[in-house]
Amino acid sequence: MKKISISTLLVIIITSLSFSIKDSIKSIEIGTKAPMSELKLKDVSGNEYSLENLKNENGLLVVFSCNSCPFVIGNQKTEGWEGRYNEIYKIALSNNIGMTLINSNEAKRDGADSFDKMIERSNKMSYKSYYLMDKNNVLADAFGASTTPHIFLFNNDLKLVYKGAIDDNVDSKEQVKSKWLSDAMINLGLGNTINPSVTRNSGCSIKRKN
Repeated sequence: MKKISISTLLVIIITSLSFSIKDSIKSIEIGTKAPMSELKLKDVSGNEYSLENLKNENGLLVVFSCNSCPFVIGNQKTEGWEGRYNEIYKIALSNNIGMTLINSNEAKRDGADSFDKMIERSNKMSYKSYYLMDKNNVLADAFGASTTPHIFLFNNDLKLVYKGAIDDNVDSKEQVKSKWLSDAMINLGLGNTINPSVTRNSGCSIKRKN
């Protein structure tokens, strides 16, 4: 029988655990009204807003994000999705859709995902959208958000019309073939059917405290 090295076994175990943790968190279904839409969350500006406050004429885009995940900020091997946030904001704005980023990494509040670091990140990347702190990850739990990033797009009744990923290539914007989120926002603005309405989200697990 072929022997498996300890390092290989560890990779298999860690990979299995990461999938089991992610798959155990079930996100809200298409057509569901945004949960806890009246909950006030603190923005990097110091002001507090609810999802109801931030929706626009045609709806609201909610992006669960953070300051530390390579799927968001990138690294030596991947571009990350964060550099596309402002472009996404422009598409949302042109389709009368509000947009907010949400940081639910409560377990990292003493480090990279502290409120002060959120302010720094917002300034460094010149975020156009709001950037809210989800204290004790209560909104992420209500949504069933599992990764950074994780996308939830709502219509003007705050009913979910699209969830999942931004597009099909985190490594390079130039290699993107399917712009799922952009297409969904444009179709929402036009009143058209959104297809696909669900894609598989990819990213780091949200670092919950409990």
